[in-house]
Amino acid sequence: QVQLVESGGGLVQAGGSLRLSCAASGRTVSTYTMGWFRQAPGKEREFVARITWRDGRTGYSDSAKGRFTVSRDYAKDMVYLQMNSLQPEDTAVYFCAASVVEYPGYLESNYAHWGQGTQVTVSS
Repeated sequence: QVQLVESGGGLVQAGGSLRLSCAASGRTVSTYTMGWFRQAPGKEREFVARITWRDGRTGYSDSAKGRFTVSRDYAKDMVYLQMNSLQPEDTAVYFCAASVVEYPGYLESNYAHWGQGTQVTVSS
């Protein structure tokens, strides 16, 4: 089993930045890719970014490109999401997820393990 714990959420003004962290533990050797998703109030959960453990290949949603950067510390089993130029529409609960599939893409169903989420609120 893989356990994921997110941290780093909070309240920030529009234009500001936040860095989310995800600590992975347990059978992390069984996972290929880590992803970040978010769920805004009244909306479905959506893909934000992903990164492969081994070689750090990344992928982003259109809304995240150019503003968010996903990274990982392979030795520490940590994944990060640096979010810049935040806007009120980025307000959501952000989730870290782990996939045992090598190319999970943006589909939630391809991610088997999930954290509890961390709230990000961007004020205008």
